[in-house]
Amino acid sequence: MNNYTKNNQVELVPGGKKYFDLLMSLIQNAKKSIHLQTYIFANDETGVLVANALKSAAMRGVQVYLLVDGYASKNLTSLFTNHLQTAGINFRFFEPIFKSSHFYFGRRLHHKVIVIDEKYGLIGGLNVANHYNDMPKNPSWLDFAVLVEGEIVQQLCTLCWKTWNGFTANTTLVECEKDLNIQQFSAEKQINIKMIRNDWVRGKNEISKSYLSMFQSSKSEITILCSYFFPGIKIRRQMVKAAKRGVKIKVIVAGLSDVLVAKYAERWLYDWLLRNKIKIYEYQKNILHAKVAVCDDNWMTIGSYNINDISAYASIELNLELQNAAFCKEVRQTMDKIIATDCVEITAEHSLKTNTIYRRLVYWLAYRCTRILFYMFTFYFKKQR
Repeated sequence: MNNYTKNNQVELVPGGKKYFDLLMSLIQNAKKSIHLQTYIFANDETGVLVANALKSAAMRGVQVYLLVDGYASKNLTSLFTNHLQTAGINFRFFEPIFKSSHFYFGRRLHHKVIVIDEKYGLIGGLNVANHYNDMPKNPSWLDFAVLVEGEIVQQLCTLCWKTWNGFTANTTLVECEKDLNIQQFSAEKQINIKMIRNDWVRGKNEISKSYLSMFQSSKSEITILCSYFFPGIKIRRQMVKAAKRGVKIKVIVAGLSDVLVAKYAERWLYDWLLRNKIKIYEYQKNILHAKVAVCDDNWMTIGSYNINDISAYASIELNLELQNAAFCKEVRQTMDKIIATDCVEITAEHSLKTNTIYRRLVYWLAYRCTRILFYMFTFYFKKQR
């Protein structure tokens, strides 16, 4: 229970139209302040929809702060950002350690957090772009978030201010109301929530430790829903130990992928997973982008963290840990339904039939290349404009 807040309420929010309908409602009903921090904010239909809602909020007197990653959202034009600022939005790119017209060096702002009026928080894996929304003839990528109310929201607000101000020394005097009157939720609705982060520059590796702890303390079952699943040595060791104790581990990974080399690298790990009695399911319906894990139906984590070295060592990540048997069971059942309706199980027999010598060579090369790329991922070469 260390560092858990107790007086909270939570709701699981699927990606797509439901998520963006909720986001639009929260923005439209905001009265005092909006913090939106995300990795990708695209200048497409979804981005314009959210931008227009933020402009309307700013013009009616709401203090709006929009922070986006300087690399992933670099395609936002000066015209687009100028219109945001003209409407009264406080806009900023998250800057790396060093950049020029040729390269970008430093960590990325990969977390996705929205705080409204210091009352509502929306945390998950969704960026602001068409891929994460249900568009005509193009359903959304699979993703999830949680809507939270209660004590945890003040911590999220503080984090937003610190990130906005660049984690400078004076950010201890953040602008969240410490004496805010937080609604007291009934005992049956209360859920224990803890905010955890990874940020290699600031020595934060709380999410990585959380996953290790999950495997170490698990007793019966773990279900993981993860895009770009590429666990490092430490996590793999704990997965093996958990499996040997009899813990049933299920991993739902992408069948389709927006990063083909990463998918091939994942498939090189399949033999290792199967040898250790870890079940693998490939999601077939669309791109999988979610980052969720449930352990023993009483603990779960959700947020922006992928199980790979980029999230562990090269990005700013934010997850929430939640403890509540009823809610965790609901989330696990949601993942079981995804397995039953939208996934193909990868068995040893399936692997033998489909993995020709040529394919195994391709997967091995992808695995080696991906490991090298992960070590170098904070250094990007960019074309000069």
